[in-house]
Amino acid sequence: MREKHGYFIEDLSPKMTAVFAKTVTEADITMFAGISGDTNPVHLDESFAEKTMFSGRIAHGMLSASFISTVFGTRLPGPGCIYLRQDLRFKAPVKVGDTVEARVTVREIQSEKKRVIFDTVCTVGDTVVLEGEATLMVASRKDLPEAEPEETQAAE
Repeated sequence: MREKHGYFIEDLSPKMTAVFAKTVTEADITMFAGISGDTNPVHLDESFAEKTMFSGRIAHGMLSASFISTVFGTRLPGPGCIYLRQDLRFKAPVKVGDTVEARVTVREIQSEKKRVIFDTVCTVGDTVVLEGEATLMVASRKDLPEAEPEETQAAE
């Protein structure tokens, strides 16, 4: 089990950072609409979206936010962490072809509660498209059961 685990709370320190970047495609938006059920025409209908303040289709804000989850689940703290809370402030739209970079940074470690507070931000180039704060539960090494000793074969 330990080999599949990411960082333990003892391994973390303030200012540790990890990043995931993804270029948003037409397929991403269509699949996200299908999975989430959010079929708002600002995401799917160009003729409708052209008449909005964005002058064209935009990606779902939660699609960009999901890239934050990707960082948490795969990089920092990595496998085994539990997402407890996320505050988001959407600042700018993301369009097809934009590369979104999701970055998480350890702000505070609450070892006794096994909680870690992160600053979260997604950018497209130099533009912040969303920012927020997340709280995760991160296991301690002492919480995991010890590995079973490998069986030894008797010498004949």
